[in-house]
Amino acid sequence: MELAVYAYVGVLSLILLVLMYNDKQKAIKNEWRIAEKTLFTIAIFGGAIGGVLGMYLFRHKTKHNNFAFGFPLLAAIHIFIIVNVV
Repeated sequence: MELAVYAYVGVLSLILLVLMYNDKQKAIKNEWRIAEKTLFTIAIFGGAIGGVLGMYLFRHKTKHNNFAFGFPLLAAIHIFIIVNVV
C-alpha cells in the first residue's frame, strides 16, 4: 500500500512537472497554453510536489498568487498525509 501511494504521488508529480515545462515553453512562444484548471486539478490529486518543483526550476507561474501559495500549500498537505497517515 505504502509503495503504491509513493508511486502514485511520484507519477502525478512527474506529469505536472512536465506540464509546467511544456506550458512555460508555450508561453515563451506565445502558443496555446495549458489551462490553469488542468494544472491545479493534477496538483490537487497528488501532483503538487512536481508543480512546486516546476514553478521554481522553470521560473513559471511564480508571480501568480494562486500558484505561489496554492501549490506549496497542497504539497505540504500531501507530504503531511503521506508521512502521518500512510
